[in-house]
Amino acid sequence: MRYLSKLDLKKFRGKTCLLRIDLNVDGNKKDSLRFKAVIPTIKLLLKNKIRVLILSHLGRPARIATQSVAGGPNQKFTLHPFVKILSNKLEKDVKFISLSNDFEKIKRVVKTSKNQVFLLENLRFWPGEARNDPKFARKLAILGDFCVNEAFPVSHRKNASISAITRFLPSYLGLRFEEEIDNLSPFLKVQKRPFALILGGVKVGDKLGVINYFLEKADYFLLGGGPANTFLRAMGLPVGNSLIDKNYESRIKKYLNSKKFLLPLDTKIKNREILDIGERTVEEYGKIIKKSRVIIWAGPMGYYQKKGFENGTKGIWKAVLANRKAQIAVGGGETIASLKLLGNRKLAFRNKNVFLSTGGGAMLEFLSGKKFPGILN
Repeated sequence: MRYLSKLDLKKFRGKTCLLRIDLNVDGNKKDSLRFKAVIPTIKLLLKNKIRVLILSHLGRPARIATQSVAGGPNQKFTLHPFVKILSNKLEKDVKFISLSNDFEKIKRVVKTSKNQVFLLENLRFWPGEARNDPKFARKLAILGDFCVNEAFPVSHRKNASISAITRFLPSYLGLRFEEEIDNLSPFLKVQKRPFALILGGVKVGDKLGVINYFLEKADYFLLGGGPANTFLRAMGLPVGNSLIDKNYESRIKKYLNSKKFLLPLDTKIKNREILDIGERTVEEYGKIIKKSRVIIWAGPMGYYQKKGFENGTKGIWKAVLANRKAQIAVGGGETIASLKLLGNRKLAFRNKNVFLSTGGGAMLEFLSGKKFPGILN
């Protein structure tokens, strides 16, 4: 793999780097792990007198047709609010590059500006991005001399700025991306036992790959949130209006008789909807977490954002962070965001045995042994 850390950056002095990051975070969450993780790479490039043109998408804007250039982008999905945040973090003015189909003009703006850091408008306002269109990737490539991928959370997806662009420019993986690979790779060959996977969040579908990969290796699958509800529904148990993943209900039936899969002993319900795991479940899951020597966690245990339904996720965090002997990986935007329930997010960063991944689905797919379009050989 080609890493930025191994590159002699002197040969790119005065050049422009296209830095792909992932800004799919709330613009108000200035301390988001996903946001903070890319700052060291930007500072390294600037230290070596390299201009940085930041590329990212945000959400799934409805107006991604080319005519958006004329009609104007959907402001709900503009990246402009991140200019101020980036400027404050870097202590440098960041120049925003508005939506345009004139890439030669954008290139001139970048090359002639006094600024060293630029942020291009949401890539998904151009239709070629989501389609992994090589023609769009070629246009993007005009803007820089080399590209660096720091978007681990979306590098399991085929997007033009992630995959196709590597055909047209020298491409490298950034500092944080390298850290993700170094910290997650050992989990693919785990031998310590007991080994527990904690799976919550919304969908069970995005977790089937990691379930299948670790089915023989893992001792416990502790389920909460949507995955637990879907398992309960597949067992023929009533779940009312609870969130389930209907598309995968039939595909999980083969796991229903396995003693490795543990479901909530009690739940917290409102309006016939399961919104959290209960105290008995937190206690039982906590016992397993305490004795485990390998732990992978993706997805909160319930609707932690709603008062009265946060204790399940909070209890699991406490149990995970109390285990100082296990090899632990925690990923997912909402899972990491739920750290705020503890009051002091720095607690997790002090645990040397806990790796906080910037990716949720990406972490799970990497741990499923899948090859990423965004990882270069």
